[in-house]
Amino acid sequence: MKAWQVYRNAEPREALRLAEVDRPEPGPGQVLVRVRASALNFPDVLLCLGLYQIKPPLPFTPGLELCGEVVALGEGVADFSPGDRVLGTPVLPGGAFADYVLMDVADTFTAPSSLDDEAAACLHIAYQTAWFGLHRRAHLQPGETLLVHAGAGGVGSAAIQVGRAAGARTIAVVGGAAKAEVAQKLGADVVIDRREQDFVAAVKEATGGHGADVVFDPVGGEAYTGSAKCVAFEGRIIVVGFAGGTVQAPPLNHALVKNYSIVGLHWGLYRRKDPQAIVRAHAELTALADSGAVAPLIGGRLAFDEVPDGLTRLGAGETVGRLVVKP
Repeated sequence: MKAWQVYRNAEPREALRLAEVDRPEPGPGQVLVRVRASALNFPDVLLCLGLYQIKPPLPFTPGLELCGEVVALGEGVADFSPGDRVLGTPVLPGGAFADYVLMDVADTFTAPSSLDDEAAACLHIAYQTAWFGLHRRAHLQPGETLLVHAGAGGVGSAAIQVGRAAGARTIAVVGGAAKAEVAQKLGADVVIDRREQDFVAAVKEATGGHGADVVFDPVGGEAYTGSAKCVAFEGRIIVVGFAGGTVQAPPLNHALVKNYSIVGLHWGLYRRKDPQAIVRAHAELTALADSGAVAPLIGGRLAFDEVPDGLTRLGAGETVGRLVVKP
């Protein structure tokens, strides 16, 4: 079978080579899945660079998220059957940029029938991250104001939709007119182009000086610094990641000024600490997808040979929504 493999840590175009590899065999508690669509995630870029918290031995295949069809079962698997359409995360070092992958049963979920393969491939990581961030960590309430950074990106677009479904008023911060148009189509109540406006002042104006009750921040750096200036009294800043490249060191004394909380979110930890919570979140997200309340934003559909270019564009911040690959 064909698979993209990282042979050395570098930018995706330099790190990846297309290879012919053996099709894997499922072990106990695993399923073999034929990939029908895979979604590109920012951690895939970090995997190529060798900067992700997980560092598989070289060579390995990146790709953390997919939709596919079960073709074989390992010993002890009773929850799935050949032909089932599933989504989830594969077992590294055999990632989703390949014809076939192995998946642990615990990381395998039934794909919603309401979504096609490309959309289903995008429902897991970003939407689970948004769900856990807004509901479990921030306890977002109906009527509260949610500020989302990188609102036209993969996880940002998911946060806007999950926040709207929860009854929040959403404010999206984006970079550029094209991304502002995307955020408006997603249904954000207020869209701020940080290249044209001071987002701190714009948030204060949009909320009548109250500020944002919840901030969803996958960017870090200046986005976080500004958020601390416009978060509401007893607000919550959800630290999701540092796509902007700067890991801030916040002055904790400032958190006392408005009694706001700085809340970390590493969604992957729940796979180990509370896997049933992921199962429950998937059920909720499936219901939202079936109702039309959430619909993954597909920013581009790529041929299999375009994986390195797609990851390069993603790493450079040149994409909106999610890029999806068909094998």
